[in-house]
Amino acid sequence: MLHTGSCHCGKISFEVEGDFKDAIDCNCSYCRRRGSLLAFVGKDALHLKTDPADIETYRFNTMKIAHNFCKVCGVEPYGEGTAPNGKPMIAVNLRCLPDVDLEKLTINKWNGAEH
Repeated sequence: MLHTGSCHCGKISFEVEGDFKDAIDCNCSYCRRRGSLLAFVGKDALHLKTDPADIETYRFNTMKIAHNFCKVCGVEPYGEGTAPNGKPMIAVNLRCLPDVDLEKLTINKWNGAEH
C-alpha cells in the first residue's frame, strides 16, 4: 500500500510503501520526548518528494541513525539507519501519515533507554 506523508508544514513530503499494522513506541531519551510511533521499511520503500537541501539531520549517541527533520516546523517524519542484517532502512513516523489509523495499530514498547 502506498501512503503519502509529510512534516507538519508540508516542506518535507514523501511517499512510502508499507502495510502498517504495528508501531514501535521507543522510550530512549530522544524518542520519548518526540512522541513518534515508528515503523521500519527498506530504504527503497521511501520516495522523497522534497529537495534534500530542505532537510536537517540530527545524530546523537552512536551517530548511527540520521534523524531527518524539517528546517521550518521541526517535525521528524522519518529517520535513516541500518537494519541488523546490514541493509539500509527507514524508520517512518506513522504520525506523519494521515491515512494511517493510529487507533488500529498494535503498539509495541521498545526499551531503547537500555540499548
